[in-house]
Amino acid sequence: MNTQTKILVVDDDPDILEFLSYNLKKEGYDVAEALNGKIALQVAEKFKPELILLDVMMPEMDGIQTCQELRKNNMFKDVFIVFLTARIEEYSEIAGFTAGADDYITKPIKPGSLLSRIKAILKRKHTPAGQDTITLGDLLIDKTSYEVTYKGQKIHFARKEFELLYMLASSPGKVFSRDKILEQIWGNDVYVGDRTVDVHIRKIREKIDPEFIKTIKGIGYKYEIG
Repeated sequence: MNTQTKILVVDDDPDILEFLSYNLKKEGYDVAEALNGKIALQVAEKFKPELILLDVMMPEMDGIQTCQELRKNNMFKDVFIVFLTARIEEYSEIAGFTAGADDYITKPIKPGSLLSRIKAILKRKHTPAGQDTITLGDLLIDKTSYEVTYKGQKIHFARKEFELLYMLASSPGKVFSRDKILEQIWGNDVYVGDRTVDVHIRKIREKIDPEFIKTIKGIGYKYEIG
């Protein structure tokens, strides 16, 4: 049972809201509901959810705007936000991840698949600010010494490769856009193209299990754990 895990469900369709809430409560989650973004912001303040399922297309305040407002509040900076949408256009996914979403689920939603995705998302751990060491299974990343150990073997990474791997591994499951990677790893004062990011990703994949680094088409990359 997951009685201590709080999930806020936001959707303007009462039937979908009831369907999602029923299945989550049956699994043991503590569930709160909201019919639109404005109500969601109010409920979130009081309910303090650990995960928010957020519909994209809603009146008054859509999911993108709601996500942006949530991320402005330090209370919700580490809360998992998962978009629910019937829209499959690439630009909507890009907008969602840019707004700060952690994942994306396309309607129609099957209960079994939804619950599996939620369990996987809740297993993800954000690396606290200032933490110098990341351990993910057989992978150990030590920022103080710029050393990477994989399956007990130390592996050499060039500085930018290391910084990129550390960035992705610090928030497993979070999608980082190419623009964000370029800004954070190379900075605004150095001109490099998208191809630079792709080349560094390829080099990282050659040194550890390539399945760890997932490509999100048209958006960027994420570190994925099982």
